[in-house]
Amino acid sequence: MKNVPIVIGVLLVLAGVTFGLQGIGVLGGSSMSGSTLWAVIGPVLALIGVWLVVSTLRGRRTSRVG
Repeated sequence: MKNVPIVIGVLLVLAGVTFGLQGIGVLGGSSMSGSTLWAVIGPVLALIGVWLVVSTLRGRRTSRVG
């Protein structure tokens, strides 16, 4: 159960990168391709995922010391 936030964070990063690349037209083949909406949503999701992973790992590190 301790790894769940990390797994969710990594999945958010992967989805965000995929959505962002589709939004800017690098990855084609869907209705998301070339859409400004997904070019904005993708990086936001990726940043949330990075924040979740980093904050989870920092919380583990500080709780071990105490």
